[in-house]
Amino acid sequence: MKLFPSGHATHPQWRMAAGLVLAQLRAQMALPDYARSPTLGLLYITDHYAEDAQEILDHLGAELPEITDWSGTVGIGVSANNAEYFDEPALSVMLCQLPSDQYRVFSGVAPLAGTEMSGFAAHTALVHADPATPELAELIAEMAGRTDTGYLFGGLSSGRAGSLQFAIGGNGNIRGHGAAGGVFSGGLSGVVFGEGVRVVSRVTQGCQPVSRERVITEADGNLLLKLDGEPALDVLLAELGVSLEAPQEAIDAVRATLVGLVDAGSDSIRRTGDLGNDVLVRHIIGLDPTRRGVAIADTAEAGMRMTFCRRNAQAARADLMRVCAEVREELEPQEQTLATARAVAAGEAEAAPHPARRIAGAVYVSCSGRGGPHFGAPGAELQIVRHALGDVPLVGFFAAGEIARHHLYGYTGVLTVFAADD
Repeated sequence: MKLFPSGHATHPQWRMAAGLVLAQLRAQMALPDYARSPTLGLLYITDHYAEDAQEILDHLGAELPEITDWSGTVGIGVSANNAEYFDEPALSVMLCQLPSDQYRVFSGVAPLAGTEMSGFAAHTALVHADPATPELAELIAEMAGRTDTGYLFGGLSSGRAGSLQFAIGGNGNIRGHGAAGGVFSGGLSGVVFGEGVRVVSRVTQGCQPVSRERVITEADGNLLLKLDGEPALDVLLAELGVSLEAPQEAIDAVRATLVGLVDAGSDSIRRTGDLGNDVLVRHIIGLDPTRRGVAIADTAEAGMRMTFCRRNAQAARADLMRVCAEVREELEPQEQTLATARAVAAGEAEAAPHPARRIAGAVYVSCSGRGGPHFGAPGAELQIVRHALGDVPLVGFFAAGEIARHHLYGYTGVLTVFAADD
């Protein structure tokens, strides 16, 4: 598997931005280390271009006739290798060269058929979803259940003018789309991949625990009543070192605190002190002094485990670097060739993308609430990714919610790489 060509640009006029992107893609496709015959395009645009979405898709399709399949969505911002375009007109594109029998594009109009009907076994899936879709969490879980691994990665569209998604499969529209042009709203869309497409994915929570892990021993819907048999509110106040007798101090401390939930038997706090991939971080939305309870932005059940945590720029940076390091470590062979060793050693900063790193391309979906100042400066989040992961082709967007495995997250980042052959 060779490197996936990618391009990105910003310009008030989408045609100018598209021209810059096409120039980058064509230049890379002429290089020996890059894929010359890609067929799947991933397209992400900011909401500044939302009204021109169909024209953009039609234009790219006409300029790149070899790309028979397209998938993508809109976001408040889009990302690329070492760059992010937040709240400005921009687009980011990556062209993937994958075996045609190892992926399928789907949408709500043309959903993924079962294995028995299609003969295609879904292994993993890139999913884009409309945040206004009813029972979205259940749909995501159902979609995960239709894959062999149960692993999804992606996010919810974000935009001030509503959400939209791109989905074209085969030579023209996906079967079942009728006269549609490949731009849709509502439901889920994306790409399912077969077992022959290896992806490595990690979730960065950007939080650090501020208390020990506890078992939820009593709950009522979204209200935590008892933790390890003690009143939840009393536990929270004790952990934060505040009292309701000083209400403003207590309110400020609670507002800066979140709850990390995990099902019984799932991965939780690791030995390194960070939150595991199964932890769902949720806001504290209220206190109940009468029942001594703590209300959170999710439902909880007795037997689940939880920890109080906080999110800040330092924790977010450290956790993002950690997941990038984990991805690199998983992909690096125990015995390296000289070319691989040189590429990995030079991959921290200036080196150009190199197939010896065994990453053909990457997709990074981050929460729109993490963009920009949260990491200290504009573009800092993607600069951290490049510095920690190395210089690799990358596309992505800033979402209204992130999807990883069968969960719907918030305020997280989901990094997924397509692993090249040994």
